[in-house]
Amino acid sequence: MEIFESFSKRPDIKVELNKDLTKYSTLQLKSQGDLISVFSEDALSKVIKTLYAFNVKYCVLGKGSNILLREKSKIPYIKLAFTENIKDFYKINDEYILPASTPLNKMTAHAIKFGLKGWEVFTGIPASLGGAIFMNAGTNLGEIGSIVNWVNILNKKGNKKKIIVNKSSFSYRKNKFLSSGDVIIEASLKHFGIDETLGDKIKSYIETRNNTQPLDKKTCGCTFKNMITTNKENGMEITCRAGEYMDIMGLKGFRYKNLKISSLHANFIENEGGATYSDFIEFIKIINEKIEKKHGFFFETEVRL
Repeated sequence: MEIFESFSKRPDIKVELNKDLTKYSTLQLKSQGDLISVFSEDALSKVIKTLYAFNVKYCVLGKGSNILLREKSKIPYIKLAFTENIKDFYKINDEYILPASTPLNKMTAHAIKFGLKGWEVFTGIPASLGGAIFMNAGTNLGEIGSIVNWVNILNKKGNKKKIIVNKSSFSYRKNKFLSSGDVIIEASLKHFGIDETLGDKIKSYIETRNNTQPLDKKTCGCTFKNMITTNKENGMEITCRAGEYMDIMGLKGFRYKNLKISSLHANFIENEGGATYSDFIEFIKIINEKIEKKHGFFFETEVRL
């Protein structure tokens, strides 16, 4: 394709057309599309500028744990393949400046080794750093937004910008500072001191997740966002957990084509093989129709559609 010709001679850009992308998401829906892997910041800038010049939209792929890939994508996917400085993980630092492609499990291993307080919040999340910041990923232990100092981004014109973040920069499962086309390239992270018992706490939490979530299945993590409402009488916030509502309704094990609501955790949908984007969207619709009929409301999706 003409749009990709200018990338062909660059060793830091790899273009694969009509690639089978089924294994590029943790849900592993049947998918095919154009994949552009970039191995440097300059390469990413070149790709973004070119796509912008041709008025082509794009989507960034991280570890693929919170995104649904279509059967045949009309837009290219960009995969960041930056190399982190392994020396960052040799010792404790006051500040960690890491590329967006850094896997969270590598960061968790570092937190276990040195007891970094605050880093337990992303325990067990199969994501890259950039993707986790994009959606303010979190667990019952907290959210990653609490340990982010700043992020560097490239906007849709390929220009670099630093964004200082604070508590108001994030909300539940979303950021408030990225615009359409922005790509996180690196971030500065902090911690809250050393806790020698943190490693044991993280390992215990991982064991709990293994016992309560279908981590060995093909899923996208939690399908629906929990709902935050306010008690009219006392003004206190109430969390309505999607999984609990679905469990009470007896939806565990409920099936549609090759998809199934997990028997272990009702907010996880398992792909038993061969499912497609269209199947998943239809299944979400069916589930929410049941919830709305029973309770008068429905849950927003946490997974990016």
